[in-house]
Amino acid sequence: MSYLGVGTSPVNVAGTKTKPTDRKVRLTELILRCSVCALALIAALLIATDTQVKEIFTIQKKAKYTDMKALVLLVVVNGIAAAYSLLQAVRCVVGMMKGTVLINKPLALAIFSGDQAVAYLTVAAVAAAAQSAAFAKLGQPELQWMKICTIYGKFCNQIGEGIATALLASIGMVLVSCISALSLFRLYGRNKAHQSSRL
Repeated sequence: MSYLGVGTSPVNVAGTKTKPTDRKVRLTELILRCSVCALALIAALLIATDTQVKEIFTIQKKAKYTDMKALVLLVVVNGIAAAYSLLQAVRCVVGMMKGTVLINKPLALAIFSGDQAVAYLTVAAVAAAAQSAAFAKLGQPELQWMKICTIYGKFCNQIGEGIATALLASIGMVLVSCISALSLFRLYGRNKAHQSSRL
């Protein structure tokens, strides 16, 4: 029977028909993966296309995301998250169209590992970018680092929007990784149930 109606039930393995609760979980997973794909792509575009030119003492200085390595990391990680989520969304659609759960232990383990890796990457990239953004906004008087956002206001605002969008994408990725973790653990729980019933 399906535990809390989430993931793969003991009778619902590769090639068998899905139950209504399993279909709801698959639909939720698909929506989350599509949302992560869209949010990660928007975040990457917001940050990568952000520039602002200021004239300081007759010298023109252009602010761009490549000036901060944490922002470069955030753009790359969000690109990876968007591509990965798109591939997994296609897998979900194929499974839903066939009406079966296309999952076995090796595939479930691969999906779980991929989801965990992307979730950790997105959270780490958002944290690094947020710290860099805090330094740009507040400065660091002890180290004589000036507040960059007082000079490049528009640039900082768009970067802030990109980081906020990336944060939403990372939260979505964490939720997706929880679903894949539960699906994987329930597949292994099925073996224990069979072994105990044989004894």
